[in-house]
Amino acid sequence: MREDITFTAPGATLRGWFYPAADAQGPAACVVLQHGFTAVKEMHLDDYATHFQAAGLACLVYDHPGFGDSDDLPGTPRQQVDPWQQIRCIQHAITYAQSRKDVDPGRIGLWGSSYGGGNAYVAAAIDRRVKAVVGQVPAISGSETFKQLVRIDHWAAMDAAFAAERQAQLNGAPPTYIPIVAEDPAAMSGLPTPDSWEFFRHYIDKPGVKWKNETTLLSMEFFRGYEPGAYLPMIAPTPLLMVVAPLDRLADGGLATAAFETARHPKQLTLVPGGHFDAYTGKGFEISAGAARDWFVRHLINPD
Repeated sequence: MREDITFTAPGATLRGWFYPAADAQGPAACVVLQHGFTAVKEMHLDDYATHFQAAGLACLVYDHPGFGDSDDLPGTPRQQVDPWQQIRCIQHAITYAQSRKDVDPGRIGLWGSSYGGGNAYVAAAIDRRVKAVVGQVPAISGSETFKQLVRIDHWAAMDAAFAAERQAQLNGAPPTYIPIVAEDPAAMSGLPTPDSWEFFRHYIDKPGVKWKNETTLLSMEFFRGYEPGAYLPMIAPTPLLMVVAPLDRLADGGLATAAFETARHPKQLTLVPGGHFDAYTGKGFEISAGAARDWFVRHLINPD
């Protein structure tokens, strides 16, 4: 049970799905879900929403601006990942959820995965309408992750490429696009790990999924300067659940577990076996979705 929805961000229409809470007797608690780097809602977000829905939670799932079914924001090329733009759109999604008669505006939760996990932390820290937050396999530090994924002898070339791209766009050139994933992890791509290729390759030209294997070069510069982990101490008193894969080699699980210690209570850490993408399927999904469901039920439906 879900309905297609639209809501507005300044100058654009964002599109997604709304899942009404199962067996609701009135306005229900609602969880807003958004995905990670370049991903779209058909990449397992429906699985999480259905899981939460069965527990009595309404869910709002949508595509970030410039991705999937959502429009581009004015002045921003399609397929560009701008974290602060995405965070503002999370806030618009919350406003839309609160406007619905079947949603209790005082019981809004926020869920994000990977890059979207970092977004969720920042949004929860700056927007007190969020009453519980879950970030799984989260991005913590763009600068540290950049150092891990890009060889040190390539850093100067990347600096030069970013500077040249900005100059070219100032002079009217179209944006430069790079692949998000490549079969060869040594090739230029946004996510240069073998497990990234294995996850995303199944969505290349897949019918019904509007995912494209490209992103702008400037998306990588934006990512390098993005530090969502710095906002973790600011989330309290909003309850925080971090779902971390210690063996994550894309969004380093070690960075995430260390960052958890900087957050204030109430907080909880749940560990998922395997790597970054194991959280979405099989035993990993059972753990990640179950922990998030229980967290939202505890803090949005049955608060102490």
